Amino acid sequence: INAEYGGTQTVAMAHVEPEDLDEFGDAVPFADPPWYQGWKTPYYRETHCEWRAKVREFFEREVMPNVSEWETAKALPHSLTKQLADEDILPAVCGQEWPSQWTESPPPAEYDAFHAFIFVDEMSRCASGGVSWGLVGGMGIGLPPVIHFGTEYQQGLCCRKILAGEERICLAITEPQGGSDVANLGTSAVLDESRKNYIVNGEKKWITNGVSSDWFTVAVRTGKPGMGGVSVLLIPRCEGVETKQMKCMGVWSSGTTYVTFDDVVVPVENRIGDENKGFMIVMNNFNQERLAICVQSNRFSRVCFEESWNYAHKRKTFGKKLIQHPVIRWKLAEMARQIDCVHAKLEFICYQSLHMDFQEAQLRLGGTTALLKVTATKLLEYCAREAAQIFGGASYVQGGQGEKIERIYREVRAFAIPGGSEEIMLDLGIRQSMKLYEMMRASM
Repeated sequence: INAEYGGTQTVAMAHVEPEDLDEFGDAVPFADPPWYQGWKTPYYRETHCEWRAKVREFFEREVMPNVSEWETAKALPHSLTKQLADEDILPAVCGQEWPSQWTESPPPAEYDAFHAFIFVDEMSRCASGGVSWGLVGGMGIGLPPVIHFGTEYQQGLCCRKILAGEERICLAITEPQGGSDVANLGTSAVLDESRKNYIVNGEKKWITNGVSSDWFTVAVRTGKPGMGGVSVLLIPRCEGVETKQMKCMGVWSSGTTYVTFDDVVVPVENRIGDENKGFMIVMNNFNQERLAICVQSNRFSRVCFEESWNYAHKRKTFGKKLIQHPVIRWKLAEMARQIDCVHAKLEFICYQSLHMDFQEAQLRLGGTTALLKVTATKLLEYCAREAAQIFGGASYVQGGQGEKIERIYREVRAFAIPGGSEEIMLDLGIRQSMKLYEMMRASM
Protein backbone atom coordinates (compact mmCIF):
# COMPACT_ATOMS: atom_id res chain seq x y z
CA ILE A 1 0.00 0.00 0.00
CA ASN A 2 1.45 3.30 -1.09
CA ALA A 3 -0.09 5.61 1.50
CA GLU A 4 2.03 8.59 0.51
CA TYR A 5 0.33 8.88 -2.86
CA GLY A 6 -3.06 7.64 -1.68
CA GLY A 7 -3.04 4.64 -3.96
CA THR A 8 -1.97 1.05 -4.23
CA GLN A 9 1.06 -0.52 -5.84
CA THR A 10 1.81 -4.09 -6.84
CA VAL A 11 5.19 -5.20 -5.58
CA ALA A 12 6.95 -8.04 -7.40
CA MET A 13 8.68 -10.35 -4.92
CA ALA A 14 11.42 -12.83 -5.70
CA HIS A 15 9.84 -16.27 -5.80
CA VAL A 16 11.06 -19.74 -6.58
CA GLU A 17 8.31 -21.76 -8.23
CA PRO A 18 8.29 -25.17 -6.52
CA GLU A 19 8.40 -28.30 -8.62
CA ASP A 20 5.64 -30.89 -8.29
CA LEU A 21 7.47 -33.69 -6.51
CA ASP A 22 6.08 -37.19 -5.99
CA GLU A 23 5.26 -38.36 -2.50
CA PHE A 24 7.82 -40.71 -1.01
CA GLY A 25 7.87 -43.12 1.92
CA ASP A 26 5.10 -44.88 3.83
CA ALA A 27 3.03 -41.77 4.67
CA VAL A 28 3.28 -42.02 8.47
CA PRO A 29 2.84 -38.39 9.59
CA PHE A 30 6.10 -36.71 10.63
CA ALA A 31 8.10 -39.90 9.99
CA ASP A 32 9.74 -38.15 7.04
CA PRO A 33 10.37 -34.47 6.24
CA PRO A 34 7.31 -32.56 4.97
CA TRP A 35 8.53 -32.41 1.37
CA TYR A 36 8.47 -36.24 1.22
CA GLN A 37 4.71 -36.09 1.74
CA GLY A 38 3.73 -33.65 -0.96
CA TRP A 39 4.24 -30.30 0.74
CA LYS A 40 5.54 -27.51 -1.48
CA THR A 41 9.18 -26.56 -1.02
CA PRO A 42 11.58 -24.02 -2.56
CA TYR A 43 14.63 -26.14 -1.69
CA TYR A 44 14.25 -29.43 -3.54
CA ARG A 45 14.02 -30.46 -7.19
CA GLU A 46 13.76 -33.70 -9.12
CA THR A 47 17.51 -34.26 -8.79
CA HIS A 48 17.09 -34.39 -5.00
CA CYS A 49 14.25 -36.91 -5.36
CA GLU A 50 16.40 -39.18 -7.52
CA TRP A 51 19.30 -38.94 -5.07
CA ARG A 52 16.99 -39.61 -2.10
CA ALA A 53 15.65 -42.78 -3.76
CA LYS A 54 19.18 -43.96 -4.58
CA VAL A 55 20.50 -43.46 -1.05
CA ARG A 56 17.44 -45.02 0.59
CA GLU A 57 17.60 -48.06 -1.67
CA PHE A 58 21.24 -48.67 -0.77
CA PHE A 59 20.73 -48.45 2.96
CA GLU A 60 17.56 -50.53 2.95
CA ARG A 61 19.31 -53.20 0.88
CA GLU A 62 22.83 -53.29 2.34
CA VAL A 63 22.65 -51.81 5.83
CA MET A 64 19.34 -51.95 7.68
CA PRO A 65 18.91 -55.76 7.64
CA ASN A 66 22.36 -56.14 9.26
CA VAL A 67 22.39 -53.45 11.96
CA SER A 68 21.77 -55.79 14.89
CA GLU A 69 24.47 -58.20 13.79
CA TRP A 70 27.05 -55.46 13.33
CA GLU A 71 26.18 -53.82 16.62
CA THR A 72 26.63 -57.12 18.43
CA ALA A 73 29.97 -57.65 16.68
CA LYS A 74 30.92 -54.04 17.49
CA ALA A 75 32.35 -53.68 14.00
CA LEU A 76 31.32 -53.18 10.36
CA PRO A 77 32.58 -55.18 7.39
CA HIS A 78 35.44 -53.29 5.73
CA SER A 79 33.80 -53.92 2.35
CA LEU A 80 30.81 -51.71 3.19
CA THR A 81 32.58 -48.40 2.57
CA LYS A 82 33.84 -49.74 -0.76
CA GLN A 83 30.28 -50.69 -1.70
CA LEU A 84 29.12 -47.16 -0.90
CA ALA A 85 31.87 -45.78 -3.13
CA ASP A 86 31.14 -48.21 -5.96
CA GLU A 87 27.55 -46.97 -6.03
CA ASP A 88 28.74 -43.34 -6.35
CA ILE A 89 27.38 -42.24 -2.96
CA LEU A 90 30.43 -42.02 -0.69
CA PRO A 91 31.81 -38.63 -1.90
CA ALA A 92 28.73 -36.92 -0.42
CA VAL A 93 30.46 -37.31 2.94
CA CYS A 94 32.53 -34.23 1.99
CA GLY A 95 29.51 -31.93 2.26
CA GLN A 96 28.12 -29.50 -0.24
CA GLU A 97 31.11 -29.56 -2.61
CA TRP A 98 31.52 -32.83 -4.52
CA PRO A 99 35.28 -33.70 -4.50
CA SER A 100 35.49 -34.33 -8.26
CA GLN A 101 39.26 -33.86 -8.28
CA TRP A 102 39.70 -36.97 -6.15
CA THR A 103 36.96 -39.33 -7.33
CA GLU A 104 35.71 -40.90 -10.53
CA SER A 105 32.17 -41.02 -9.12
CA PRO A 106 29.89 -38.59 -10.96
CA PRO A 107 27.86 -36.23 -8.74
CA PRO A 108 24.09 -36.04 -8.93
CA ALA A 109 22.80 -33.36 -11.28
CA GLU A 110 23.15 -29.86 -9.78
CA TYR A 111 24.73 -31.26 -6.62
CA ASP A 112 24.43 -28.95 -3.60
CA ALA A 113 24.18 -28.83 0.19
CA PHE A 114 20.72 -30.39 0.12
CA HIS A 115 22.07 -33.54 -1.52
CA ALA A 116 24.58 -33.82 1.32
CA PHE A 117 21.76 -33.21 3.83
CA ILE A 118 19.69 -35.99 2.25
CA PHE A 119 22.63 -38.40 2.38
CA VAL A 120 23.12 -38.02 6.14
CA ASP A 121 19.38 -37.98 6.83
CA GLU A 122 18.61 -41.13 4.83
CA MET A 123 21.66 -42.94 6.22
CA SER A 124 20.42 -42.23 9.74
CA ARG A 125 17.18 -44.12 9.17
CA CYS A 126 19.20 -47.19 10.18
CA ALA A 127 18.66 -45.95 13.78
CA SER A 128 22.23 -46.72 14.77
CA GLY A 129 24.87 -44.11 15.46
CA GLY A 130 27.35 -46.96 15.60
CA VAL A 131 26.61 -47.99 12.03
CA SER A 132 26.38 -44.50 10.53
CA TRP A 133 29.52 -43.31 12.35
CA GLY A 134 31.28 -46.58 11.68
CA LEU A 135 30.63 -46.18 7.99
CA VAL A 136 31.57 -42.53 7.40
CA GLY A 137 31.91 -40.78 10.78
CA GLY A 138 35.68 -40.51 10.84
CA MET A 139 35.89 -39.70 7.16
CA GLY A 140 33.28 -36.95 7.42
CA ILE A 141 35.41 -34.98 9.87
CA GLY A 142 38.91 -36.28 9.12
CA LEU A 143 39.00 -35.73 5.36
CA PRO A 144 37.67 -32.13 4.98
CA PRO A 145 40.77 -30.52 6.59
CA VAL A 146 42.93 -32.30 4.00
CA ILE A 147 40.68 -31.24 1.12
CA HIS A 148 40.19 -27.62 2.25
CA PHE A 149 43.59 -26.83 3.74
CA GLY A 150 45.99 -29.52 2.58
CA THR A 151 48.61 -29.26 -0.15
CA GLU A 152 48.32 -31.17 -3.41
CA TYR A 153 50.99 -33.51 -2.09
CA GLN A 154 49.00 -34.27 1.06
CA GLN A 155 45.78 -34.69 -0.89
CA GLY A 156 47.55 -37.05 -3.27
CA LEU A 157 48.65 -39.24 -0.38
CA CYS A 158 45.18 -40.25 0.66
CA CYS A 159 42.13 -38.53 -0.87
CA ARG A 160 41.62 -40.75 -3.90
CA LYS A 161 41.95 -44.03 -2.00
CA ILE A 162 39.70 -42.82 0.82
CA LEU A 163 36.97 -41.67 -1.54
CA ALA A 164 37.22 -45.01 -3.36
CA GLY A 165 36.54 -46.79 -0.06
CA GLU A 166 39.96 -48.45 -0.11
CA GLU A 167 41.41 -46.62 2.91
CA ARG A 168 39.98 -44.86 5.95
CA ILE A 169 40.75 -41.66 7.85
CA CYS A 170 39.74 -40.21 11.22
CA LEU A 171 40.04 -36.93 13.12
CA ALA A 172 42.13 -37.05 16.31
CA ILE A 173 41.55 -33.91 18.37
CA THR A 174 40.13 -34.83 21.79
CA GLU A 175 42.47 -35.89 24.59
CA PRO A 176 41.87 -37.73 27.88
CA GLN A 177 42.39 -34.63 30.00
CA GLY A 178 41.05 -31.98 27.61
CA GLY A 179 37.54 -32.70 26.32
CA SER A 180 36.22 -29.56 24.64
CA ASP A 181 39.27 -27.51 25.65
CA VAL A 182 41.00 -27.87 22.28
CA ALA A 183 43.25 -24.83 22.76
CA ASN A 184 45.04 -26.54 25.63
CA LEU A 185 45.70 -29.93 24.04
CA GLY A 186 48.95 -31.60 25.04
CA THR A 187 50.00 -34.03 22.29
CA SER A 188 53.42 -32.73 21.25
CA ALA A 189 55.13 -32.55 17.87
CA VAL A 190 58.81 -31.54 18.17
CA LEU A 191 61.17 -31.05 15.23
CA ASP A 192 64.10 -33.45 15.16
CA GLU A 193 67.69 -32.30 14.63
CA SER A 194 67.32 -32.40 10.84
CA ARG A 195 64.21 -30.20 11.10
CA LYS A 196 62.67 -32.41 8.43
CA ASN A 197 60.47 -34.47 10.74
CA TYR A 198 58.21 -33.98 13.73
CA ILE A 199 58.42 -36.47 16.59
CA VAL A 200 54.89 -36.90 17.90
CA ASN A 201 54.02 -38.08 21.42
CA GLY A 202 50.69 -38.07 23.18
CA GLU A 203 47.25 -39.62 23.50
CA LYS A 204 43.88 -39.06 21.90
CA LYS A 205 40.58 -40.40 23.22
CA TRP A 206 37.06 -41.05 21.86
CA ILE A 207 38.35 -41.07 18.27
CA THR A 208 35.66 -42.30 15.86
CA ASN A 209 36.94 -45.00 13.44
CA GLY A 210 40.46 -44.76 14.88
CA VAL A 211 40.81 -48.51 15.28
CA SER A 212 40.19 -49.10 11.55
CA SER A 213 41.84 -45.98 10.08
CA ASP A 214 44.85 -45.81 7.79
CA TRP A 215 45.23 -42.03 8.25
CA PHE A 216 44.87 -39.68 11.21
CA THR A 217 44.24 -35.93 10.95
CA VAL A 218 45.81 -34.91 14.26
CA ALA A 219 45.89 -31.68 16.26
CA VAL A 220 49.27 -31.33 18.00
CA ARG A 221 51.21 -28.77 19.99
CA THR A 222 54.17 -27.34 18.12
CA GLY A 223 54.50 -24.05 19.97
CA LYS A 224 53.50 -22.03 23.01
CA PRO A 225 50.54 -22.83 25.29
CA GLY A 226 47.07 -21.94 24.04
CA MET A 227 45.53 -21.77 20.59
CA GLY A 228 48.58 -20.03 19.15
CA GLY A 229 50.71 -23.16 19.47
CA VAL A 230 48.45 -25.70 17.74
CA SER A 231 49.25 -27.34 14.39
CA VAL A 232 47.58 -30.08 12.35
CA LEU A 233 49.43 -33.11 10.97
CA LEU A 234 48.40 -35.83 8.53
CA ILE A 235 49.78 -39.01 10.10
CA PRO A 236 49.68 -42.45 8.44
CA ARG A 237 49.28 -45.64 10.45
CA CYS A 238 52.93 -46.46 11.09
CA GLU A 239 55.40 -47.47 13.78
CA GLY A 240 54.53 -45.87 17.11
CA VAL A 241 50.80 -45.47 16.36
CA GLU A 242 48.70 -47.71 18.60
CA THR A 243 44.90 -47.93 18.57
CA LYS A 244 42.60 -49.67 21.02
CA GLN A 245 38.82 -49.88 20.74
CA MET A 246 36.99 -48.44 23.74
CA LYS A 247 33.98 -49.99 25.48
CA CYS A 248 31.27 -47.34 25.41
CA MET A 249 27.61 -46.97 26.37
CA GLY A 250 26.53 -46.74 22.74
CA VAL A 251 27.62 -46.42 19.09
CA TRP A 252 29.25 -49.83 19.52
CA SER A 253 30.12 -50.50 15.89
CA SER A 254 31.65 -47.06 15.26
CA GLY A 255 35.06 -48.07 16.54
CA THR A 256 35.49 -45.45 19.27
CA THR A 257 39.23 -45.52 19.88
CA TYR A 258 42.02 -44.65 22.30
CA VAL A 259 45.02 -43.61 20.18
CA THR A 260 48.61 -43.45 21.43
CA PHE A 261 51.47 -41.77 19.55
CA ASP A 262 54.86 -42.94 20.81
CA ASP A 263 57.82 -41.22 19.11
CA VAL A 264 55.99 -41.24 15.77
CA VAL A 265 58.11 -39.75 12.97
CA VAL A 266 56.06 -37.48 10.70
CA PRO A 267 57.62 -35.57 7.76
CA VAL A 268 57.24 -31.79 7.87
CA GLU A 269 55.55 -32.08 4.48
CA ASN A 270 52.60 -33.68 6.28
CA ARG A 271 51.79 -30.53 8.24
CA ILE A 272 48.43 -29.13 7.10
CA GLY A 273 48.66 -25.35 6.98
CA ASP A 274 51.27 -23.20 8.69
CA GLU A 275 52.97 -24.16 11.93
CA ASN A 276 51.08 -22.92 15.00
CA LYS A 277 48.13 -21.88 12.81
CA GLY A 278 46.17 -25.11 13.14
CA PHE A 279 43.59 -23.96 15.67
CA MET A 280 41.47 -22.23 13.05
CA ILE A 281 41.63 -25.32 10.83
CA VAL A 282 40.18 -27.31 13.73
CA MET A 283 37.51 -24.68 14.40
CA ASN A 284 36.54 -24.40 10.73
CA ASN A 285 35.93 -28.14 10.68
CA PHE A 286 33.47 -28.07 13.55
CA ASN A 287 30.55 -26.51 11.65
CA GLN A 288 30.19 -29.47 9.29
CA GLU A 289 30.57 -31.95 12.14
CA ARG A 290 27.93 -30.22 14.26
CA LEU A 291 25.53 -29.88 11.35
CA ALA A 292 25.84 -33.61 10.64
CA ILE A 293 25.14 -34.35 14.31
CA CYS A 294 22.01 -32.19 14.08
CA VAL A 295 20.78 -34.03 10.99
CA GLN A 296 21.42 -37.45 12.54
CA SER A 297 19.83 -36.47 15.85
CA ASN A 298 16.70 -35.19 14.18
CA ARG A 299 16.31 -38.30 12.03
CA PHE A 300 16.74 -40.45 15.15
CA SER A 301 13.98 -38.37 16.75
CA ARG A 302 11.82 -39.14 13.71
CA VAL A 303 12.60 -42.84 14.14
CA CYS A 304 11.45 -42.60 17.76
CA PHE A 305 8.24 -40.95 16.59
CA GLU A 306 7.59 -43.43 13.77
CA GLU A 307 8.26 -46.48 15.92
CA SER A 308 6.01 -45.06 18.64
CA TRP A 309 3.25 -44.23 16.15
CA ASN A 310 3.26 -47.73 14.69
CA TYR A 311 3.46 -49.42 18.10
CA ALA A 312 0.62 -47.27 19.46
CA HIS A 313 -1.62 -48.39 16.60
CA LYS A 314 -1.28 -52.09 17.50
CA ARG A 315 -0.58 -52.30 21.24
CA LYS A 316 -3.69 -52.46 23.45
CA THR A 317 -4.04 -51.46 27.10
CA PHE A 318 -7.20 -51.22 29.18
CA GLY A 319 -9.28 -52.50 26.30
CA LYS A 320 -8.18 -50.07 23.59
CA LYS A 321 -5.19 -49.24 21.43
CA LEU A 322 -2.55 -46.91 22.84
CA ILE A 323 -3.26 -44.33 20.15
CA GLN A 324 -6.79 -43.97 21.58
CA HIS A 325 -5.42 -42.70 24.89
CA PRO A 326 -5.17 -38.87 24.89
CA VAL A 327 -1.90 -38.92 26.85
CA ILE A 328 -0.22 -41.01 24.12
CA ARG A 329 -1.41 -38.62 21.41
CA TRP A 330 -0.03 -35.77 23.55
CA LYS A 331 3.38 -37.46 23.67
CA LEU A 332 3.38 -37.94 19.89
CA ALA A 333 2.33 -34.33 19.33
CA GLU A 334 5.13 -33.03 21.55
CA MET A 335 7.64 -35.01 19.50
CA ALA A 336 6.18 -34.02 16.13
CA ARG A 337 5.99 -30.27 16.69
CA GLN A 338 9.64 -30.07 17.66
CA ILE A 339 10.99 -32.44 15.01
CA ASP A 340 9.68 -30.37 12.10
CA CYS A 341 10.93 -27.14 13.73
CA VAL A 342 14.48 -28.51 13.88
CA HIS A 343 14.22 -29.76 10.30
CA ALA A 344 13.12 -26.31 9.10
CA LYS A 345 16.14 -24.75 10.81
CA LEU A 346 18.43 -27.32 9.17
CA GLU A 347 17.04 -26.38 5.76
CA PHE A 348 17.56 -22.71 6.61
CA ILE A 349 21.23 -23.33 7.41
CA CYS A 350 21.74 -25.39 4.24
CA TYR A 351 20.17 -22.63 2.16
CA GLN A 352 22.34 -19.96 3.77
CA SER A 353 25.48 -22.01 3.19
CA LEU A 354 24.68 -22.19 -0.52
CA HIS A 355 24.74 -18.40 -0.75
CA MET A 356 27.78 -17.67 1.42
CA ASP A 357 31.45 -18.15 0.73
CA PHE A 358 33.44 -20.35 3.10
CA GLN A 359 34.63 -17.56 5.39
CA GLU A 360 31.22 -15.89 5.68
CA ALA A 361 29.61 -19.22 6.50
CA GLN A 362 32.17 -19.86 9.24
CA LEU A 363 31.51 -16.44 10.73
CA ARG A 364 27.73 -16.25 10.47
CA LEU A 365 26.63 -19.86 10.80
CA GLY A 366 28.95 -21.02 13.58
CA GLY A 367 26.83 -19.73 16.45
CA THR A 368 23.55 -20.70 14.79
CA THR A 369 24.77 -24.25 14.22
CA ALA A 370 26.06 -24.51 17.78
CA LEU A 371 22.67 -23.51 19.21
CA LEU A 372 20.86 -25.89 16.87
CA LYS A 373 23.08 -28.75 18.04
CA VAL A 374 21.83 -28.18 21.56
CA THR A 375 18.22 -28.01 20.38
CA ALA A 376 18.50 -31.13 18.21
CA THR A 377 20.25 -33.29 20.80
CA LYS A 378 17.96 -32.20 23.63
CA LEU A 379 15.04 -33.08 21.38
CA LEU A 380 16.60 -36.49 20.72
CA GLU A 381 16.89 -37.05 24.46
CA TYR A 382 13.22 -36.10 24.88
CA CYS A 383 11.98 -38.28 22.01
CA ALA A 384 14.02 -41.28 23.16
CA ARG A 385 12.56 -40.96 26.65
CA GLU A 386 8.96 -40.53 25.47
CA ALA A 387 9.28 -43.38 22.99
CA ALA A 388 10.61 -45.59 25.80
CA GLN A 389 7.57 -44.63 27.90
CA ILE A 390 5.22 -45.59 25.06
CA PHE A 391 6.99 -48.92 24.47
CA GLY A 392 7.27 -49.65 28.17
CA GLY A 393 9.23 -52.81 28.96
CA ALA A 394 9.76 -53.52 25.25
CA SER A 395 12.18 -50.58 25.11
CA TYR A 396 14.31 -52.10 27.85
CA VAL A 397 15.15 -55.20 25.83
CA GLN A 398 17.90 -55.50 23.23
CA GLY A 399 16.09 -56.90 20.22
CA GLY A 400 12.40 -57.32 19.50
CA GLN A 401 9.83 -54.60 18.90
CA GLY A 402 11.66 -51.97 20.94
CA GLU A 403 15.13 -52.64 19.53
CA LYS A 404 15.57 -49.26 17.83
CA ILE A 405 14.33 -47.34 20.87
CA GLU A 406 16.61 -49.20 23.27
CA ARG A 407 19.62 -48.53 21.04
CA ILE A 408 18.85 -44.86 20.44
CA TYR A 409 18.26 -44.31 24.17
CA ARG A 410 21.80 -45.58 24.85
CA GLU A 411 23.25 -43.35 22.16
CA VAL A 412 21.79 -39.99 23.22
CA ARG A 413 24.93 -38.87 25.06
CA ALA A 414 27.05 -39.83 22.05
CA PHE A 415 25.33 -37.03 20.14
CA ALA A 416 24.99 -34.50 22.95
CA ILE A 417 28.67 -34.49 23.96
CA PRO A 418 30.88 -34.93 20.82
CA GLY A 419 31.36 -31.89 18.64
CA GLY A 420 30.95 -29.65 21.70
CA SER A 421 28.92 -30.23 24.86
CA GLU A 422 25.71 -28.31 25.52
CA GLU A 423 27.35 -25.83 27.86
CA ILE A 424 30.12 -25.02 25.38
CA MET A 425 27.65 -24.73 22.48
CA LEU A 426 25.30 -22.40 24.33
CA ASP A 427 28.15 -20.10 25.29
CA LEU A 428 29.56 -20.18 21.74
CA GLY A 429 26.18 -19.32 20.26
CA ILE A 430 25.84 -16.17 22.34
CA ARG A 431 29.50 -15.14 21.96
CA GLN A 432 29.20 -15.43 18.17
CA SER A 433 26.00 -13.37 18.28
CA MET A 434 27.76 -10.69 20.34
CA LYS A 435 30.60 -10.62 17.82
CA LEU A 436 28.23 -10.18 14.87
CA TYR A 437 26.28 -7.55 16.79
CA GLU A 438 29.39 -5.46 17.42
CA MET A 439 30.47 -5.81 13.79
CA MET A 440 27.09 -4.61 12.54
CA ARG A 441 27.05 -1.70 14.97
CA ALA A 442 30.52 -0.65 13.86
CA SER A 443 29.44 -0.58 10.21
CA MET A 444 26.30 1.53 10.82
